[in-house]
Amino acid sequence: MTESKALPYHSTGLRGELTVPGDKSISHRSIMFGALAKGTSEFKHFLLSDDCLHTIGAFEKLGVKIQHDDETVTVEGVGLNGFRPSKDTIDLGNSGTSTRLLMGLFSKQGFPITFSGDASLSKRPMKRVIAPLQQMGAQITATDGDYLPLTIASNHQLQAVNMTIPVASAQVKSALLFAAMQAEGTSVFTELAQTRDHTERMLQQFGGHIDKQGLQLTIGQQPQFKAQQFRVPGDMSSAAFMIAAATLVQNSELHLKQVGLNETRTGFLNVLSRMGANIEVEKVEPGSESMGDLVIRPAALHSTDVGGAEIPNVIDELPLIALAATQAVGVTTISGAGELRVKETDRIATVTAELRKLGANIVEKPDGMVITGPTPLRPTTTDQLDSHGDHRIGLMLAVAALLSPEPLTLNDAGAINVSYPSFFQDLANLL
Repeated sequence: MTESKALPYHSTGLRGELTVPGDKSISHRSIMFGALAKGTSEFKHFLLSDDCLHTIGAFEKLGVKIQHDDETVTVEGVGLNGFRPSKDTIDLGNSGTSTRLLMGLFSKQGFPITFSGDASLSKRPMKRVIAPLQQMGAQITATDGDYLPLTIASNHQLQAVNMTIPVASAQVKSALLFAAMQAEGTSVFTELAQTRDHTERMLQQFGGHIDKQGLQLTIGQQPQFKAQQFRVPGDMSSAAFMIAAATLVQNSELHLKQVGLNETRTGFLNVLSRMGANIEVEKVEPGSESMGDLVIRPAALHSTDVGGAEIPNVIDELPLIALAATQAVGVTTISGAGELRVKETDRIATVTAELRKLGANIVEKPDGMVITGPTPLRPTTTDQLDSHGDHRIGLMLAVAALLSPEPLTLNDAGAINVSYPSFFQDLANLL
């Protein structure tokens, strides 16, 4: 994952049609619910990225039969009580989603499970999940109380809780929901703000029951889940890089097919449209997870303020919003985004440092950034950009390079394989 790559630069336009890879969040959860269901589930357009392959590997080590061919994955469910002990530590690579959700899912098993991860994941905080799970009776021991490696002890009982979820995080919420579906009694969780709701939607799709009233979720023990077959929508967070590129590069016209339009994931479209982007939505297909086609053309952007309740639903796209802001007229502020500090990297620091290499006028704040534009992007101090091992930073910098009149090199380019392994080939096909 440490290779360097010469980036495409000085693009004269992105033109054509593209189907972006399957949604990473939905791909992870489909494996989890497929393993819990009765029967054989089949998922088409599944994202076979590094992160999702680590989720598959975790369940295989615990006795679940999973097959994958191209973009189709089949899972033979075993139910909550059908997992088998693993002789080995389960390596979750760089996948924070896998780690945090599986802590909740496996918090009531009759045998211990140990998770490990790569150097980056081992620095990411887990106490935010461990502490509320411990309130429910889970027995989890982590390195320094907060980090991988960690062990989930053998446990036969979880208690229902009435809890305000301590952070606005879909990962924390999902871990608690997986625990609550195994607990004695009915749990009530209140969110600080609306976060991604893929877990709730998929739970119902597989035959489960959950009640949602505003920011309050009520869930008890679940019936036997039933196997499902469906197509995973295109990942909005991956589509976002192409959307930004087609917006910023003149003479572009890009058609993206069957992109997921879950309303808890379209915050990036809302922000970019507010800045003046030219994005059309066509052929919407309703369902548990709706999807539709997008048409993107270049547009002159103006500044905006991003913060408050919209942050949880644009958290993964904030590096791209910062990039777009460098090309927008005025001062853009991003605030209330302290969560960026504990992603694969400290994304506030890395976005600021990397865009400054290209001459951006960007100021780091404790919980966000202030960007003044428009500013031409070209190598100033160096032509060497760095993903810092973070897939979203690497992808954002590849989009930035399209605006540069001079060549740039991306170090640690393999980091993009975490979520979008085919990005450079897809981009080449559009240039």
